[in-house]
Amino acid sequence: MNTTLTRPVHRRNARQMARLTMAAPVAIAMALAGCSDNDRKGDDPILAPSPAPTPGPAPTPTPTTTYDVTACLTQEVAPGVAVADLIVPDTLTLDLSAPSGFPNGRRLPDQVIDVTLAVIFLDLGTHSPTTLAQVPVNPPGNDVQYNPAFPYLAAPQGNPPLASGGSGFDFRTDAPGDYVRVDRMGMPAVATALIGSDMKTAYNDANPADDFAGQFVPELTEQLTGLTNALADDLTDLGLTPCAMSAS
Repeated sequence: MNTTLTRPVHRRNARQMARLTMAAPVAIAMALAGCSDNDRKGDDPILAPSPAPTPGPAPTPTPTTTYDVTACLTQEVAPGVAVADLIVPDTLTLDLSAPSGFPNGRRLPDQVIDVTLAVIFLDLGTHSPTTLAQVPVNPPGNDVQYNPAFPYLAAPQGNPPLASGGSGFDFRTDAPGDYVRVDRMGMPAVATALIGSDMKTAYNDANPADDFAGQFVPELTEQLTGLTNALADDLTDLGLTPCAMSAS
């Protein structure tokens, strides 16, 4: 009788084999989980950057028109009185032999700003100095009638109306040297619109004699030119004729 001899397997070796068999899948899973994107850089597809859009042609700049305001300063508001004579020196004059009304003095209902803007921007050979004052958006007059006697102001509003009169005024008698000038407002809109911010202090500290000497003529001309360059096309669109001449 043939007898096949088999070698018994040691129980310790069997247990080790079992451990290895179970540990192998776990180790493989842990190794795969531990792999980061950085570890697989060589496997990732490389994306090419999107091509930059081709820039379109640059827009053609709108030509800027500049103006010469000499004609605005030399045109006459009244016979023998040019615009430059009204703003240099910066004083408001009154000729008692001529009809009253701005710029010969200033009455309470006078539309002084509208008249000033008209004479420095519009061709007075085409338009009246009152052109802008006649724009319908302006109120036709004061809501209460002015007083024909000094101080000419309309009666105070109130219900019942407050009493007002033309007497009993207490005028100060301080010497001229006791006053300090804060602002020069001789001709309306000159100090406000035709003197730049960096020159206002020097202008307010100066005197009409300095104006007459031409100290602020360059500043007045520069500011008027800048305003005209900005507003001329708007005036033209409104059917108005600017007094300035195109210089470009």
